[in-house]
Amino acid sequence: MAAENQTSIFEFLLWGLSEQPEQRHILFHLFLWMYVVTVAGNLLIVLAIGTDARLHTPMYFFLASLSCADILFTSTTVPKALVNIQTQSKLISYAGCLAQLYFFLTFGDMDIFLLATMAYDRYVAICHPLHYTMVMSFRCCILLVTACWTLTNLVAMTHTFLIFQLSFCSKKIIPDFFCDLGPLMKVSCSDTRVNEFVLLLLGGAVILIPFMLILVSYIRIVSAILRVPSAQGRCKAFSTCGSHLTVVSLFFGTVIRAYLCPSSSSSSSAEEDTAAAVMYTVVTPLLNPFIYSLRNKDMKDALGRLLRGKVSFSQGQ
Repeated sequence: MAAENQTSIFEFLLWGLSEQPEQRHILFHLFLWMYVVTVAGNLLIVLAIGTDARLHTPMYFFLASLSCADILFTSTTVPKALVNIQTQSKLISYAGCLAQLYFFLTFGDMDIFLLATMAYDRYVAICHPLHYTMVMSFRCCILLVTACWTLTNLVAMTHTFLIFQLSFCSKKIIPDFFCDLGPLMKVSCSDTRVNEFVLLLLGGAVILIPFMLILVSYIRIVSAILRVPSAQGRCKAFSTCGSHLTVVSLFFGTVIRAYLCPSSSSSSSAEEDTAAAVMYTVVTPLLNPFIYSLRNKDMKDALGRLLRGKVSFSQGQ
């Protein structure tokens, strides 16, 4: 019965953005501006790190990986939203919805795991500086990023497969501007208890375990920094962590609100969910390049050299 219902489904309606004609025009230009700035900003971060040998360190390797994930994460949802706003169509095919869900979960979870990895990198650098080059070797960095990609793909495949098992009979209106787990389960006419249990189990683990690792890392980091005798040394140590903490607060705050704080079915709650989704899918990836470049002298210098056409692929240049 489930397979029969699924084969008869061709489209969902993405109903998360405003229906007002004057607001559609503003939304289109706002989303387009944010998408272009997000892609350009994160691409500049990747290019600056890749072309400047001074930034060929584990911290910047993870930052470049985060910027790549942010570009892919935003590109999963925003271009489709722009097309729907411009064409005044809210349709997305069943296959397109599942594909969007899979890539959205993959790149979104990748952001979470990379933020935790970056916290671990800062912990080793500040709390165990003498062992830093040995612990955070190039091989270790590659293994950590590979593990992040593997875990995110496994989690995304699990959720997507379980959604594929559901039937969608009549009401196929998704109260969001992209396909996500919660809205899809709400419009299903199947029993979603297994999906809800796996979402609580895996979703809680994917969000809370990295968050706790980040929290423990920074407790240890702050403890180590406070033992530094000079005020200048403390300020320098805090400055290397400030950008990361800002991004963690923005991203995890909205993700926890969206996934671990269930909302009611009222229109105001749906609007709050959409606002939270816009924050972590669009606004946070948009702000990341500004946060990391404006608060980091090495990053600002590298971006300046890149924009002036002065790149350094090796230490000898």
